[in-house]
Amino acid sequence: MFGYIVINKPEMKFKDFDMYCSFYCGLCRELREKYGIAGQISLNYDLTFVILLLSGLYEPPVRKGTTRCIIHPVVKQTVRKNVMTEYAADMNLLLTYYKCMDDWNDEQKVLRLGYARLLKGGSRRTGDAYREKTKKIVSLLEQLSAWEKAGETDIDKMAGCFGGIMEEIFAYKQDNWEPTLRKMGFYLGKFIYLLDAYDDVEKDAETGNYNPFSKDYIMEGFEERVRKLLMMMMAEACREFEKLPIIKYADILRNILYSGVWCRFQAVTEKRKGSKCAGNQSPGEHAAAAKQGGTGEKTC
Repeated sequence: MFGYIVINKPEMKFKDFDMYCSFYCGLCRELREKYGIAGQISLNYDLTFVILLLSGLYEPPVRKGTTRCIIHPVVKQTVRKNVMTEYAADMNLLLTYYKCMDDWNDEQKVLRLGYARLLKGGSRRTGDAYREKTKKIVSLLEQLSAWEKAGETDIDKMAGCFGGIMEEIFAYKQDNWEPTLRKMGFYLGKFIYLLDAYDDVEKDAETGNYNPFSKDYIMEGFEERVRKLLMMMMAEACREFEKLPIIKYADILRNILYSGVWCRFQAVTEKRKGSKCAGNQSPGEHAAAAKQGGTGEKTC
């Protein structure tokens, strides 16, 4: 359910792209240092956005360095970290652990259980450090799971529950900006949930897994309906963002909010169209469609 809050690379300045990648690499290294390779695997774009947002708002001191990794074994990559990187790594691990446990409890996915066990020690430490926040997030995940099992058909209700989870993550601390950050996180969380459901609807229909769009996706105008829902969620998130006094990293954040997320929506739409037409495509055409609709989690 993560990896949808991404950049639009062609529309980004080189210096902004390098800055974004340095924070992305910083989160990657932080996860590796705090939680090992198992934690590093949970890396995603959405929490990189959180780092840049909170860093732009609170402007904490940034530590800059270089590193090599499996993805970039030859050329050293610039790495930037700060206290927001540490916070995002903790939230990243927490969400990944409880999502894996939820998948195990709901669908008996053995691989998810195994991965959750690898993350358990780190999640326990994180839970102790953010006791109240963890309690709220776990409660919302349990509520979401219960509604899924009950076959809840209210899409806004389901998306709002996940929005509440992201709201907790965006609310870094109690101050004057907390209400605005909470609202922004809430609507961005709803956007993520809806786009994820849109992305997975055919697969979920085949496997019998819960999806709030399972009865609607075969209807005419489904894509347009989803697009309008996503536009409403993102409009609210952007309205809250513009209330924040952010100057640092503002161009990167606007690239993501006003452009990047729609690149991801377009990629998902093209992938779904490719899947529908797969029977009429040659192997080469099918591979090209699948490549275009990929998540691109290695942009940097």
